[in-house]
Amino acid sequence: MTNLANVTSTQILLLAPDLLGESLALQLTSSDQDLEVMLRSEQLTRHPVLVIWSVESLESPSNVQVELQRLQEHWQPAPLLLLLPAQLRLNANELLNLDCPGLLQNPDLETLREAIKTLIGGGRVVKLQEAQKSQSSNIQTMGFGQWLLVSGLQQINNDLQRVEALLNPPPEHDLILLIFEGRRRELLAAQKLLLWLWGPLQMGLDAAVPLSTTTTSRISTTKQNGTSITLRERNAVAVWAAIFERLGEAVDGGLTNATGSLLAIEGLNPDRRRDLLLALLNQLNQVMQRLRQVNSSDSPLPDSWLALQPELRKQAIRTMAGSYVRLPLKGELKAVADQLLVNADLKQIDEELPDPQRMLAPLLLDQPVLVEGQLLPADDPRALLQLEIMVSNWLVRTAELISAEVLGACGEWPELRRYLLNPRLISTRELERLRNQLNSQARWQIWVQRPIQLYESQRLLYRVQQGNIEPLLLTEPRDDELRQLGWLQQQVALLLEARDALAPQVQALLKRIGDLMVVVLTQVLGRAIGLVGRGIVQGMGRSLGRS
Repeated sequence: MTNLANVTSTQILLLAPDLLGESLALQLTSSDQDLEVMLRSEQLTRHPVLVIWSVESLESPSNVQVELQRLQEHWQPAPLLLLLPAQLRLNANELLNLDCPGLLQNPDLETLREAIKTLIGGGRVVKLQEAQKSQSSNIQTMGFGQWLLVSGLQQINNDLQRVEALLNPPPEHDLILLIFEGRRRELLAAQKLLLWLWGPLQMGLDAAVPLSTTTTSRISTTKQNGTSITLRERNAVAVWAAIFERLGEAVDGGLTNATGSLLAIEGLNPDRRRDLLLALLNQLNQVMQRLRQVNSSDSPLPDSWLALQPELRKQAIRTMAGSYVRLPLKGELKAVADQLLVNADLKQIDEELPDPQRMLAPLLLDQPVLVEGQLLPADDPRALLQLEIMVSNWLVRTAELISAEVLGACGEWPELRRYLLNPRLISTRELERLRNQLNSQARWQIWVQRPIQLYESQRLLYRVQQGNIEPLLLTEPRDDELRQLGWLQQQVALLLEARDALAPQVQALLKRIGDLMVVVLTQVLGRAIGLVGRGIVQGMGRSLGRS
């Protein structure tokens, strides 16, 4: 019986300090009799199904990476699970560079058991805690002007945090609400002015986000501050399933606008907003399944994707509004969904959406993803997080297009406001004010911000992170889009080019003027004053001698 048990049992190699290794081995084998945990390679009777390596510190990530590669090559095809300590100086992005199927930071026993099952089944597991910020890291000497700039931005950031905390939840008194919103716009304008005058600032300043309060409930996609990714299999289908689940949890927990600009979805009732985002996500899941069945590597994915967008938006509106909901319109009961679809323009194209091929090819055809100059498989955590950003950007921007159409329909259908919009937008004045602000922001984006972003090769993406919709500037070549701009938009880019071209000459001119003033003050006026003073002293000496 003992020999038969040894044959059918699963052997795992655990590389850990003696005391920790014995404790983990005892805990793992006590709950699973078919599991054998070996602390030495000499104890193995056959090839292990999994190798677990527990490190006490991570002072040299490069050495750990080399050892990881050596272990994976030696024990191939057994996957490798790396256990990290709780206290680390590295952030999540640096830890994700440790390329191995399993990556757990200070896991509990249940998490470790689930990770073992997932890895043995051919999946991938990553669970990292939020990195603690060091108070004394990267201290650099700054000049007086740089210090003034940084201190000014820090003061603006602190004030923004206080204003955001006071606006969450919004005050009931309209006058106080207008004062706080005006103060927030003034602070954001001052911040943008400083950054525009002095250029991009690489100081690691955190964006202003609402302060955490006891009444605010934040549910992140990982249910904790950190990175949590679980893939049952290492293929494109499992990657999409993980992204779909993570974004679904984030949307269902509620999202806060932390972009620093107005969003049309803020005008929707919170329940309708959640319904719209979830409906778009579910429709996207169906589109992915449909494209996976009918497309091959030779078919044009972008064309099929664009052809399905109007129907996707149509079904999302129908789900959000409800297929059987009827409201009075000019004395007659009308189906809300049908009336919205009649008046809505569902064929709009957001020019700021990136090429859909970059999102679809890895998720449908299992093609690699380019991340920071490296071609990574789609199941790699770094590639998965980048694909999640692409999906969340599509989700938010598509919801913005639909929400703008809904706001326009509510302007002509007053009875619809109580059902679809935020309660404060029931007033015609408040609704029109929001629409005017969104239109002004859109015009500014089209005529000014977009040419600047094209010239600087940047693309604004919206990502969902820790319950917030946050902006992310992605640097990529956009020369073709820059050439397609209209004449007026190209003048904005030309002004930036002129500023960059004239800035060195202006600085050199000011420097020469400063040098000239120094020469005049020291060599001319200084000597003249010295000669006058010497003559006065000599004259006083002669008069004293005569007396």
